[in-house]
Formats: sequence, structure tokens, C-alpha cells
Amino acid sequence: MQTLDKVAVFNPRPRIERVRLRNDRFCYVIDDALVDPDALVQLAVANRAVFSPVNFSAYPGNYLEMPAPIAARLDGFFAEHLRREFDARRTQDVRCRLSMVTLPPSALRPFQMICHTDGHHLDPRRHSIQASVLYLFKDESLGGTSFYEPVRSAEETALLFRDANTLQAAAFTQKYGIAQGYLCASNDWFTQVRRVAAKWNRIVFYDGSMLHSGDIFAPEKLSDDPLSGRLTLNGFFTSRRKAT
Repeated sequence: MQTLDKVAVFNPRPRIERVRLRNDRFCYVIDDALVDPDALVQLAVANRAVFSPVNFSAYPGNYLEMPAPIAARLDGFFAEHLRREFDARRTQDVRCRLSMVTLPPSALRPFQMICHTDGHHLDPRRHSIQASVLYLFKDESLGGTSFYEPVRSAEETALLFRDANTLQAAAFTQKYGIAQGYLCASNDWFTQVRRVAAKWNRIVFYDGSMLHSGDIFAPEKLSDDPLSGRLTLNGFFTSRRKAT
């Protein structure tokens, strides 16, 4: 990879907007997040050939794990400016990757047709997970991020999520009435409580346990080219919960 000393250097004086969601929770939006966002795009361009398909989560596309210096800068920015806003005492693990949504709607599996949460492997009594997404594209029609709440009972919703991991797309659609495509609005199963629009060099921080999904309004524009595709820097912070 190219020299990393000037890649992913964060704005030392960020303006943080606290955005209330309809369910009385919050996310945090920061514009002009990086001093030089083009440097991170060029890092993606230089390493385009080594992006890999995501095979460990619901993310419908490709990723490139970031080296330790970039992950450390993202975690340092989170710790200095955002961690106190969450139930997070200190970061125990951070994951940082460049990502591009690439799958056409016809290739989506059921768990990619609905919203999701992060941190399923964690003990929620001891740990929390926060997440961030930094938009590194200028075509805002490629879509931002939305947050959701379930419409049905906990039992019905749990069954839907179980079936989303076992049924084929056609069977899932027939059973639940959810078309094979990206979730961009409320439906019979989930209510959209807030949408955060994409904007060049904007970063959003949120509680990873909240239901969320990327807004893929124009899947025909998706690409694996970092210069034209939906390139983002995604962060995940596993933290100890605050002492009670």
C-alpha cells in the first residue's frame, strides 16, 4: 500500500450534529470529516485488484481491510469525539475497511433484502458495538444510510430473521412479501425512522445494535470502480459498557 502518513487524517475540529431518530435514539453526523478524502480514494484505486467479496456479514459487495495506522486514526477520532455519546467505556477492538456495494438486486440473498444489526457475536450485557460509515463518493444518488424499527412482534421478527438465513430468495419473498431488492423505505415488516443522506466526506456514527441499511436507490449505478462506485470507509468499535 502507498505511504499512509497522510491517508485518513481526520479533521481536528469537527462539527458534530446530533441527529434524533424517531425512536428517540440518536446518530451523529460530521461533514468535512477527512483533511484529504481524495487520498483515501486513491488508496482504494491503487488496491482495487485486492478487494475481496464479503463473506462474513450481510454486506452486499467487496471490501479491503485497512492497515493498523488507518484503523488507529479512526479509533482515535471515535475515542476523542464520539465515544462518550454511547454506552461505551473503552474500545476493545476496532475493525476498519474500505467497502463497495456491488451486487445487483437479482443476486441478493434474503438477509441482504432487509435491515440488519451488528455485533451478533457479542455478549450484550458486557459489550456494546458502535459503527461508522464515511461516504467517499460524490454522486449522492448512490445512497446514504437509514435506520429502522420492527413493525411486528419480537417473535414474528425473530422468525423472519431466521428464515432470511435459511430460505432461498423466491421462497422468502413468497412467505414474507419482501421483494428481492434493496431496502430503501418502510414496508410491512420494518418502519424507517430516519434517513441520513450521503454526502462527499461525511461520516455517520451510530449504535450498531440499531436496525440499519444502506439506501441503494440506484442499483444500476453500482460498480467495483472506486472512482465511480459506492465507496465507503466502514468502522466497527467493540467497547466495554459503562460501569453502572
